[in-house]
Amino acid sequence: MIQDIVSKAKANTDFRQVLENGPHTQIVIMSIPVGGDIGEETHTDNDQVLFLVEGEGKVVLNGVKSPYKTGDIILVTAGTKHNFINTGTTDLKIITTYSPPHHPAGTVHKTKADAESYS
Repeated sequence: MIQDIVSKAKANTDFRQVLENGPHTQIVIMSIPVGGDIGEETHTDNDQVLFLVEGEGKVVLNGVKSPYKTGDIILVTAGTKHNFINTGTTDLKIITTYSPPHHPAGTVHKTKADAESYS
């Protein structure tokens, strides 16, 4: 069980931090700095849900751009090219799930560069 995940997400300064893995789903928190992004990617075997706890930005799904604001939740189905971009003045604080799990249990990527070196 994860208690008060919203507070954990708001306090998080790591690009990616895996909180919990189950056999079919994984819970992760992310912090995307001002002007930063997740990086365009496609997960061929994972659905991903991204809930924006704090901040504002834009989401790009298969080339279609949409605003992304606090309280929004996006389902990115397997095979969808996607990116989440911080266009605001504060870090994006995101709670995300991967189904099935995508990262090893306990993974922490302090920066986007750390995450890219893992790939």
